[in-house]
Amino acid sequence: MTESPNAQASSEDFEFEALSMADNYRAALMREFSGPLRGNVLEVGAGIGQFTEELLKKPGVTRLVSIEPHVPFCNQLIKNFPGHSIIQGTINDLKDDGDWNAIVNINVLEHIQDDEGELKNYHERLRKNHGILCLFVPARPELYSLLDKDFGHFRRYTRPELRQKLERAGFEIVRLRYYNIVGYLAWWLMFRVLRKRHFNPRSVRFFDRFIFPSVHGFESHVFPPFIGQNLLAMARAK
Repeated sequence: MTESPNAQASSEDFEFEALSMADNYRAALMREFSGPLRGNVLEVGAGIGQFTEELLKKPGVTRLVSIEPHVPFCNQLIKNFPGHSIIQGTINDLKDDGDWNAIVNINVLEHIQDDEGELKNYHERLRKNHGILCLFVPARPELYSLLDKDFGHFRRYTRPELRQKLERAGFEIVRLRYYNIVGYLAWWLMFRVLRKRHFNPRSVRFFDRFIFPSVHGFESHVFPPFIGQNLLAMARAK
């Protein structure tokens, strides 16, 4: 039975709601990508703007264009960020090739069935300036759960798989690592073992406030994890 569009939108709303509770998580992710975020930046899959707000604050970003295919989310973006350049559609609807220096793609690629075709589109936009793709995706197929299905995820990635797809699309890897090993264990327990299909708001806030900062600091400065809930990649267009 095919899920209705309204049900899919509801699942996406729920995914955004969980992310909105994780202030430290969002800020840390923006810090990870802060180096390449300069000049003309394209945000693909802006959702309702959780990261748009952070990108608009970046002093090195001279131009930001956000793309979002889902009409209600796009309308919310326009309401939240009046005057900001927003395109309702996909990257194929971007008429201005421009001189793009970076593309930001956070929790989007897993929603796209032809992910390799999508990566090639990013490469075409970035090739002129040898720009950087800032990519963040869910990791490890063994974590794929009913909640992933509810969110509309086609897959979760391994590091070798993502490396190969990026290189086939014309990118060279600048950085590629697993992210959030504690999140891996929590996701496995909650959504694979217990088969839950929702987040507990208190648990999300507690994790973001008291656990994630220490975990992220250790992973970033002491020992990169050999496995994680997500994969973080930065790749340069050749």
